[in-house]
Amino acid sequence: MTDHNSQRKSTRVRSLPIHLKDYNYKLPDSLNAGKSALCCNLVRYPIQNHITYARLSSSHNCFTAALSKISEPKTFKQAVKIPEWQAAMNNEIQALEKNDTWILVNLPPNKHCIGCKWVFKTKLKSDGSLDRYKARLVAKGYTQEEGLDYFDTFSPVVKLTTVRILLAIASAKNWFLHQLDVNNAFLHGDLYEEIYMQPPPGYLSSNDNRVCKLTKSLYGLKQASRQWFCKLSESLQHFGYTQSKADSSLFTKTNGNSFTVLLLYVDDLILAGNNIDEISAVKTFLHKKFTIKDLGDLKYILGIEIARSAKGICLCQRKYTLDILSETGYLNSKPYTTPMDSKLKLSKNDGTLLDDPKSYRTLIGRLLYLTVTRPDISYSVQTLSQFLSHPTDIHMSAAHRLLRYLKNSP
Repeated sequence: MTDHNSQRKSTRVRSLPIHLKDYNYKLPDSLNAGKSALCCNLVRYPIQNHITYARLSSSHNCFTAALSKISEPKTFKQAVKIPEWQAAMNNEIQALEKNDTWILVNLPPNKHCIGCKWVFKTKLKSDGSLDRYKARLVAKGYTQEEGLDYFDTFSPVVKLTTVRILLAIASAKNWFLHQLDVNNAFLHGDLYEEIYMQPPPGYLSSNDNRVCKLTKSLYGLKQASRQWFCKLSESLQHFGYTQSKADSSLFTKTNGNSFTVLLLYVDDLILAGNNIDEISAVKTFLHKKFTIKDLGDLKYILGIEIARSAKGICLCQRKYTLDILSETGYLNSKPYTTPMDSKLKLSKNDGTLLDDPKSYRTLIGRLLYLTVTRPDISYSVQTLSQFLSHPTDIHMSAAHRLLRYLKNSP
């Protein structure tokens, strides 16, 4: 017998509405009938269609794959739930205590106490394998008061132009290119001011009201970078290196036919030269003086991926680009083949002012750094950067179009 009261269910395959074609649209399970229906997470323009690894060597392919899988916690609450990051935080605390970075005291009357936070970073070897989980305790330097907690703060970092010139010379002359990381670099800086800091999260019990009186420099302090640079610069010059007058973070050493170059960006070092013995000698010196981590051949620094072959050196910011697309929600958007509409004429008076202009400024700032390896977007980014003071919805739409262009070839 046929049950005439039963309601027939449609087996029609539901397609994506045209007005949602540019979005990552999720259909309810109830709308997906059988295997022929759309999958739950329907993506019309998947990012996989715009990324290729065919031209990479097998070793560099492994490195980029490992780099893409990195996921790092943003807060202490997230990290404390993961054993590997717990161990990393414990190692950092032990290193700080071993270095006598602070002493626990009661906060004196009328004294200012600054805060601190954890920053988490995954370190990779040159072959892409995991090296270590790095947890770094950072002081909230923005709560310091000028004239009380700090005085001089300026510290140079290497110019990106210098980095590119060195890579070009190293490629032409077939120099060695190595990368170093200084362990707890800022702890080596001397601290002359009286600074009190709140204890790290989870360091003391809730009923312990003592604070940390800093005896050594710490990441995040206004003067920390300056003190570390002065310490390292003095040590390198004592070892025979000459500081460049054109770029204060460029150090060179000539010994007969040997020529060695060292670039410094905070605690990241690039070491290049034509003699491996000279490179090994400076590594040994730095390790005895400060304790360094030898990361091997230069592969990834300052958000820039570096691929080297017999034909030369190639720079890209693929992961940096994908991170921007992911965080802005444009990873699965429809790609464009041009960065800007040729007919679009932007002006300060167009459109409605944004409720949150900071979001526009942040996006343009990130895109400006992307021009280091992407000259094809230089004109567009420079044009958009003219409206940072009063960005409108039209300016933001133009910036979003640029993101769609980046999606086409990240």
